[in-house]
Amino acid sequence: MSDSKNKRNNAQINIVISNQKRKKITKEPPMQEHLAQEIPGHHQELKQIEKELDVLIGMEEMKKIIKQIYAWIYVNKKREEQGLKAEKQALHMMFKGNPGTGKTTVARLIGKLFLKMNVLSKGHLIEAERADLVGEYIGHTAQKTRDLIKKAIGGILFIDEAYSLGRGGEKDFGKEAIDTLVKHMEDRHHEFILILAGYSAEMVEFLSLNPGLHSRFPIVVDFPDYTVDQLMDIASLLLKEKEYQFSKEAEKQFEQHLLELKNVWSPISFSNGRYVRNAIEKSIRSQAMRLLLSDMYDKKELQTIRSQDLQF
Repeated sequence: MSDSKNKRNNAQINIVISNQKRKKITKEPPMQEHLAQEIPGHHQELKQIEKELDVLIGMEEMKKIIKQIYAWIYVNKKREEQGLKAEKQALHMMFKGNPGTGKTTVARLIGKLFLKMNVLSKGHLIEAERADLVGEYIGHTAQKTRDLIKKAIGGILFIDEAYSLGRGGEKDFGKEAIDTLVKHMEDRHHEFILILAGYSAEMVEFLSLNPGLHSRFPIVVDFPDYTVDQLMDIASLLLKEKEYQFSKEAEKQFEQHLLELKNVWSPISFSNGRYVRNAIEKSIRSQAMRLLLSDMYDKKELQTIRSQDLQF
């Protein structure tokens, strides 16, 4: 009979529970608590990695993934020491997001960090687009793609706007490039990391072009558009690196301009951090011209971007 017994008295049901002691179930802390804990001091490599990641504005998901990869590699080494299986995992990635959200910057940083973590032997980044992979005649595309992969061995092959490989239809040589990439991702998946990047919707459609694509990307990262506050943080960081600063009026005007852009432009048209970088560089040139014409070169003026200097 079960632990519980039901007795009927005057149409009532009484539940009699067995006195047998139940095992106390310990609830495991959620992943967020693990990530929030202080990293033990002897993990100096990870501490250094954290410092480099902290320079990036936003990117919280990417920061979490890189820390998890470090932990996985370290624990795998401990498993090997105990005679346990320690399989290597492919680390090919897909970055989805609008222009200027930091995809190329992160890819370059990953190469540098993975070199420190002994995941990659060189850590260099090879940037490519459709023209670098697709040839003009049968067999040319496969050769061009293989040559690029050979250059990327020990590092990262980063293909931006990867969905363009599938836009030419069945007879287009882009499909041959995809097939060649898929083959080498499997055959040489511990020798290099392939990162495909592009707009979110187009990348989802791209995955349907080859049945082997989706399963070969264990890491898919969404790069959200920056908020206005984050864009202002990027502007401040860029100015600080170049030893400039906004005047109070220029800072207000720059922020107001970004607010208007975010409300008017479509997310695909606005280039996020790239737009801010270009605007800062134009404004610095404008400030230089103003100072030249006014013939004023005191230290404060040399460092200050004023509202009349702003160029959008």
